[in-house]
This record gives sequence, C-alpha cells and structure tokens, in this order.
Amino acid sequence: MNHQLLQETAREHLLLHFTNHGAAYDPEAELLVLDRGEGPYVFDTKGNRYVDALSSLFCAQLGYSYGEEMTAAIAAQMQALPFNTNWATAHPPAIELADKLADIMPGDLNHVFFTSGGSESVEAAWKIAREHFVAIGEPQRLKAIARRNAYHGVTLGALSFTGVPGFKEAFGRPAIDVSHVANTNAFRAPDGDDPAAFCARLLAEMRVAVEAAGADEIAVIIAEPVQNAGGCLVPPPGYWAGLRALADEIGALLIADEVICGFGRLGEWLGLEREGVVPDIATTAKGLTSAYAPMGAVLVNDTVADSLHGSGGPLRHGITFAGHPICAAVALRSIEIFERDGVLENVRSQEAGLQARLRDLLSLPIVGDVRGRGFFWAMELVADDANSTFDQGQRDRLLRSYLPKRMRDAGLIARCDDRGDSVLQIAPPLIADAAVLDDIVSRLGDVLADAGAYMGVGA
Repeated sequence: MNHQLLQETAREHLLLHFTNHGAAYDPEAELLVLDRGEGPYVFDTKGNRYVDALSSLFCAQLGYSYGEEMTAAIAAQMQALPFNTNWATAHPPAIELADKLADIMPGDLNHVFFTSGGSESVEAAWKIAREHFVAIGEPQRLKAIARRNAYHGVTLGALSFTGVPGFKEAFGRPAIDVSHVANTNAFRAPDGDDPAAFCARLLAEMRVAVEAAGADEIAVIIAEPVQNAGGCLVPPPGYWAGLRALADEIGALLIADEVICGFGRLGEWLGLEREGVVPDIATTAKGLTSAYAPMGAVLVNDTVADSLHGSGGPLRHGITFAGHPICAAVALRSIEIFERDGVLENVRSQEAGLQARLRDLLSLPIVGDVRGRGFFWAMELVADDANSTFDQGQRDRLLRSYLPKRMRDAGLIARCDDRGDSVLQIAPPLIADAAVLDDIVSRLGDVLADAGAYMGVGA
C-alpha cells in the first residue's frame, strides 16, 4: 500500500489504542504511519525522518539497528521449536531466560512467571500474591495500596491499581479493593523543597491508609520506582526504604512495577536498584526484549515461590502465549547485546550530561520543572511565571493540538500527557550517544520556545 492508501485503510479498519479516533482520522489530519527504523531514528511512509525520543513508548531500548541479530535468533528458534506453552511443560528458551534473569536481578528474585506484556504482568503479580497468602493461611489479605495518578495497566485487575480516575470510571467497580495515596511529585508540594520532610509526610500518609484498610488485610503495596503518569516523578531519599520497612512490618508484599523503569531505562536492570531496595515481586515488560518481540515477566522472590511450590495445588493463572519460545530467544539476545555493548553503562555515563542539558530548558517561561532519571525525563509546562497550571481548554490546545503538530514538524517524537499536570516526556533509546541527546534537547528547546509564544506564556 502507498501512503494515501494506508491512510484510507487505517481510517476504515484500524482501531487505535488510547486514541481519539475522531481527531486521529480527521480528513484534515494525517495519521503518523511509521515504515522503518535505523538507530534512534524512525521514518514515516513519506520518507520523513524523526528522532524517536520516546523509544516507541518506553520500549525500544536498543533502537532499530539490531534486526539482523534478532532475525538470526528468531530463525534458529523457528527451525527448532516454533511454539510451546509453559502450561505443565517447558522449553529451553524459557528455562534459559528464567535462569539469566535470576542471575542479573538483585537479591532473591530468582523465579520468573512469563507474560505477554505489562498489564498482564501486573495482573499476574496480584494473582501470585493472592496464591501466596492463601498458601500461608492468610486468605483475608484482599486489599492493596497504590498511588494517585499512577498507571499500572488496563486489564480489570491492573486497572484497580491504576490511580487515574478517567481511565476507570466507565468500567464499573474495581476488581480489587485499592487505597490510593499521594505520589512523589515534589513540584508545588508545600514541603517539596525539603526532601526529608516530604518523605516523612508521604510515608505517614501511607501508614494512615494501611491502618484505615486494616494492616492484616493488605496483600500488596505497589509503586513504580519513578512514576510515569504525572511526569517522571522521582521519590525522595528514603522513600523506598520506608515502603520496604512498612511492608515488612505489616506482612504485605512490596511490588515494584518496573514495566517502564526496568531493563536499563534508569541505568540498571531494575530501576529500584538505585534505591538499594529489593522488592518481593517485580513486574516487567517493554524493555525485556527491547520491543523486538512482545513479552513480559513477573519476578518473584524465594519466599513467595516457596509458598507456591509447597501449596499442594496448582498456580491458578496462565497465559497461552506467555514465554513464547521466539520471544524468549529475542529476550536472551537483547540481554546479550546489553552486556556486550555496554548499554547500561551508556545510560549511566550520559545521565548527568542529559540532565544538565534538559535543565537549561528551565530558562524557557513555559517550563516550570524538569525531573527524571537515567533516560526517562519530563518537563512540566506552566501557564505563567507563578507556575500556574493550564486549564482544560488550554491543555487541549497545547497538548492535543499545537505540540503534536509542532513536534512532527521538528522531526521529534516525544509524549504530551496530562494525567496530572501538563508534561512533555522523553525516553530516548538507550543506545543514544551525546550527539543524539544534544539533538533531542535542541529540538525540544525550539518546540517549547514556540509553544510558550503560542500560549502567551511570559508575554
């Protein structure tokens, strides 16, 4: 199909995810249809090149130039065994990948339940937690604590943890009883400039929520190392150590949702390694295969796995294509490339320079805050010098009308979001060097300067 036929056929047949279809398929607009990739760049069906500063929604850790290696891994596995489930059987790639993950993960996260993606990983983590508590004689633990504005997935269990009301209300009562507490957004918080006081207040609120729900009824506390929704919300020092201590005190499991932060996004295999804390369960997906195939995994510690092994009954959860041999072969090759090419080391070595360059954007009147870690950053956009928020009409004009078109003209893919306040996020491929990162920030500066003028900020 040529460019025009692709546009017409998409409009007639393709339902897009999390998309306003009326706007996406407006006859006056053009859907961005990407045709190929190379390094950190992608190309549309007209041949226009864009720097993918979002890693195709936090997934393409290695960018787009490892196709030959991945094809070789896939071809070898296709000739050996194209498919087998992990339902009461197994196959070598799943076993080898589980072994490799146990080797590179922190602490005693030695056991792996494979899934096909992030929502499935969160859903599976909850069911594994429930099986654990039933097995150890604590079936009353049916509740959870999560954070406001946090996104944990769209399946009905995972949606219960998600703290974005607009994503949930149309689907009825949540499947899980979840209490939502404050996230770690220090910008505009009254004590946000005092990390110790901010941390103490957040942990105190968490404790109040636990007491209100009943400490012996809480099964899990779930959070992302750096929260995505709201714009790369970094925890204050001591926060995760406090969550770990609280979970241990009440006998709950601590779940790190690493679907975005894992596999190098923050410069470590798990983002939580930067906090010196090991969760009981970690949910992963996206970067596990560097998006060369769809796959997720739930990492479980020895204590939880021992309860499952000793329960005398089956693990009552399964996913047909989870742990697919092709996907497992791709994940193994991706991890091999990470280690061979120093991908984690690249993120660590580039982080300080990227942070410094991004903080230069604070000189623009429309940029109120810059926050993040590793290759995961957000700029919060503000309406005036007092850092006022945009109202809904202004958000629609800025985030849904002006910025997408202006970024496209600039050859830049980034993310506009307002699940919280207005932010623009970047998450470059982890293979990006200083020149690519400089180029991204330069394009961001031009786009945001024009956006400020368009919105009359600082005029």
